[in-house]
Amino acid sequence: MTYSGDVSPGDAPAVRELDGLTITKMSVGPMDNNAYLLRCTGTGEQLLIDAANEAPRLLELVGDAGLATVVTTHQHMDHWVALEEVVAKTGARPLVHADDAAGLPIEADTLADGDTVTVGDRELEVIHLRGHTPGSIALLYRDPAGTPHLFTGDSLFPGGVGNTDKDPERFGQLLNDVEHRLFDRLPDETWFYPGHGGDSTLGAERPSLPQWRARGW
Repeated sequence: MTYSGDVSPGDAPAVRELDGLTITKMSVGPMDNNAYLLRCTGTGEQLLIDAANEAPRLLELVGDAGLATVVTTHQHMDHWVALEEVVAKTGARPLVHADDAAGLPIEADTLADGDTVTVGDRELEVIHLRGHTPGSIALLYRDPAGTPHLFTGDSLFPGGVGNTDKDPERFGQLLNDVEHRLFDRLPDETWFYPGHGGDSTLGAERPSLPQWRARGW
């Protein structure tokens, strides 16, 4: 079945097979949060992006293969409700950007812009995107056999950047970071996976950047 990225709470997860990496996307309630399980096909090691909610479903998704790491994209509660239980039951190492670490319910190891997070023999680059929260991050996987894949948390969605509470300074900072650290660096075919809702590509969104800046949200 062709991967589309369209999932809803309670749906079966959507699976995308890349060369060396499997991406499984699941939506959990009640806020339609996306959680992404990444599995290195060479080693079997697994990494979870955002233990958002519904810990039993996430643990079932992890299965018997175990979980090495949980990365939290930012400190907002809807992205970590299941974090404590998932870490307790799997022994996974929790990671978050240093500027958002105080907002999590458990102590986590901290990340900075430019760091590398590994899952088996695959690497993800940490990209700091300030504005939605001080320590929001995206994770970039450069597929050696295909297009880049980008996990954007709540910093970038189809149709705009994340919520900045109508604060012009935060909005400007977020849009600048998204434009300079994502759109200016990565090709149009880059597929991105947000913290809620459907996926998109940078190419599909790039023409709208001036409109986003003009509207101010």
